[in-house]
Amino acid sequence: MRRVSSVLDINALRSLITIADSGGFRRAAESLCVSQSAVSQHVRRLEKTVGRPLVEPDGRATRFTPDGELLLAAARRILALHDGTLEQLGVGAAARPSTITVGATEHAADHLLPLWMAALTTGFPDVRVQFRLDRGARLTEALDQGAVDVAVLIGAARSTMSRPAGALPLAWYAAAGWTPPPPDRPLPLVAINDPCTIRSQALNTLARVGRTAWVVGEAGHLAGVLQAARAGVGVALLADVGPVPPGLVRRDDLPAVAPEPLHIRARRGAPPQLAELIGDTVIAALA
Repeated sequence: MRRVSSVLDINALRSLITIADSGGFRRAAESLCVSQSAVSQHVRRLEKTVGRPLVEPDGRATRFTPDGELLLAAARRILALHDGTLEQLGVGAAARPSTITVGATEHAADHLLPLWMAALTTGFPDVRVQFRLDRGARLTEALDQGAVDVAVLIGAARSTMSRPAGALPLAWYAAAGWTPPPPDRPLPLVAINDPCTIRSQALNTLARVGRTAWVVGEAGHLAGVLQAARAGVGVALLADVGPVPPGLVRRDDLPAVAPEPLHIRARRGAPPQLAELIGDTVIAALA
């Protein structure tokens, strides 16, 4: 009797990786734009192939069994080879794109965008390049949906889908004639509305030195923060990269702020060298 060979399904392996990277079946389904039952079926298919459990309940969450961890590590190597091969052949989802969309938060974008454009023009000469400046949460959602190819995001890399990209220096800026209130009075702050990593960094830094603060002005985007700071409404914590923003001066009399880590994340199936090129450009620009 001829033995039937076992086969690991590529789509099922992709679901397994996404479960690990996104933190569960529901988020994996959202990331892959499929139903949660489809993700569950993929896992059951893999478990049937290997003949043992791969994922098991852990309270409200799930965790990988030792066999699941082993297959997960192998799945990453298999998918990297699979997608890389398709890219080299110029076929399938990993084919070289005709348009590259780069996402970034607004912080330091005026300094970094020309550098990215130059690097992408050299690295992808036959591809049109476009940029999307948005809040981090919306860029992450766009990556999951495939609407953005690669994004530079504030915060530490939290999954294997991301790679570190240096750190963004931060400093306080205010209008030239602005005078801070006495230490016993709250410091007026202008910031992007929540959720915002740099806003939280500003408040936490002041709290650590015992300085109270209140957000006297907030805006949905960086342009509004700059306008409020120029008008003398309050002080703003901004990216300390490139020229000083027009109409503002740096305030070194306020507590020093630690740089904020950056990371690069590419959408599933994006050319591997795309994240490397963008990341290397950021690191060189901020070094």
